Amino acid sequence: MKQPTKLSQYLNRFEAVIPQFETKNLKASKSSVGWQIDHSLKVINGIIHQLKASSNNIKPKRTLLGNFCLITRYIPRGKGKAPKVVLPPDTIKLNNLKEQLEVARIAIVDYSEINTKATFKHPYFGILNKTSTFKFLEVHTKHHLKIIEDILKD
Repeated sequence: MKQPTKLSQYLNRFEAVIPQFETKNLKASKSSVGWQIDHSLKVINGIIHQLKASSNNIKPKRTLLGNFCLITRYIPRGKGKAPKVVLPPDTIKLNNLKEQLEVARIAIVDYSEINTKATFKHPYFGILNKTSTFKFLEVHTKHHLKIIEDILKD
């Protein structure tokens, strides 16, 4: 299995734009740069935590949408609705973003120690194995980085 270098690079990009966390651009998104970062970090940290806690006895089964998004490495904008657990708070704080970023860095290092039979149940993509879950994290994070780039364009 490949090393989590892409995801690590994405975290570095988040770190670089954290100072602009309050920036908004309604042409690109209703939410701020900080919202995008906070949501993405909650997803990374939450999913890796769930993988670690996985009972490892559920057979992976991706949905058609899951297959499409993971094969094309593309998530259409504005089509999904994030579960409450990964929604950012109303007020995003700089120190909280930095703390979540450090937790995510540790989580992706710990990822290699997770059982290969671990699974994660995604609300749209189905039951993902460890490899598909990591691919989802890369695709999802890249999706939000693109939104951040669009917010910061103008």
